Amino acid sequence: MTSVMMTADTVGGVWTYSLELVDALAGRGVEVRLATMGAPMSRQQRRELESSAVAEAREATFALEWRDEPWGEVGLAGEWLLDLEQQWAPDLVHLNGYVHGALPWRAPALVVGHSCVLSWWQEVHGRPAPPEWDDYRSRVSAGLAAAGAVVAPTQAMADALGRCYGVSGVRVIANCRQARWVADIAKEPMVMSAGRLWDEAKNLALVDQVAARLPWPVVIAGDTRGPEGSAAGQWAPGSAERLGPLAFDQLAGWLMRASVFVHPARYEPFGLAALEAGLAGCALVLGDIPSLRQVWGDAAIFVDPGDEQGLVRAVCELAGDGGLLGEMAGRARRRATEFSPERCAAAYVDAYEALLGRAGSPA
Repeated sequence: MTSVMMTADTVGGVWTYSLELVDALAGRGVEVRLATMGAPMSRQQRRELESSAVAEAREATFALEWRDEPWGEVGLAGEWLLDLEQQWAPDLVHLNGYVHGALPWRAPALVVGHSCVLSWWQEVHGRPAPPEWDDYRSRVSAGLAAAGAVVAPTQAMADALGRCYGVSGVRVIANCRQARWVADIAKEPMVMSAGRLWDEAKNLALVDQVAARLPWPVVIAGDTRGPEGSAAGQWAPGSAERLGPLAFDQLAGWLMRASVFVHPARYEPFGLAALEAGLAGCALVLGDIPSLRQVWGDAAIFVDPGDEQGLVRAVCELAGDGGLLGEMAGRARRRATEFSPERCAAAYVDAYEALLGRAGSPA
């Protein structure tokens, strides 16, 4: 059995990605121990952890590398992780962050690039990140350069890592989501969106702005306050109904009821929320960006993230044409099922074996 030490944060989609992957890897003879950082685990996350195939987990609340001035805590996290590696003696270290790739690991290390500040800044603001992110650039570059292998969830994210940090040879392995939670529930004439409302990349303010012009009710799920205390803007009366942050079983219920899922993202390296919506049988209206095009192909309708009228037109077209709505919902569901945990785990096992083979080969 191959033993893996994996890091995860508790703030975003990396948590779901990690547990999905761990469960699928267990079926392929890979045992994973998990080290979590960021915010303390919620009660829901603890329940998910307990029901997962994670062999052992340790929790810490060190600041994540994309936070403001995190480096003191990132350094302490590195010491903690090296101590865990000594205790656990894994065959391989799987890092869902960049900077710790430069630590003096005993085992070969694989780094997964889920997103990054520099590519986020470029896509959201249309210009390079300001000089205060130069230290981040330097540390991330060092982590990627030291890693034995680098993985990204889409070719678009792999290309971004090349542009921002000069890394090459990135292996693309798409993220995944199991569909056991999907039930046969009648769809309602409703539009839904979900994500971090405080994150400009998600562009959910646009959904709110057009909600009153859409023929169906609009609901938006997600947290309004980010880790640094940043908050989403004001929501005008009569616009989208805000559901707040939801546990996944609650979110799943809304997704299965909604007919259309809208996600006009400016930046989205993969898009877990859209994948869940596709599995739930929603027709998808997504931001026209390379990563979402690569994931969804002809299984979604794409709109420019800045095109308010284009978003309204796309949703109205689906709402007014039952045949088109059914066709796009079917395409989304079929496409979503291709991103299975089994397929993802098989690709990671190949990556692990390639890295372990290189590590064991004579120089």
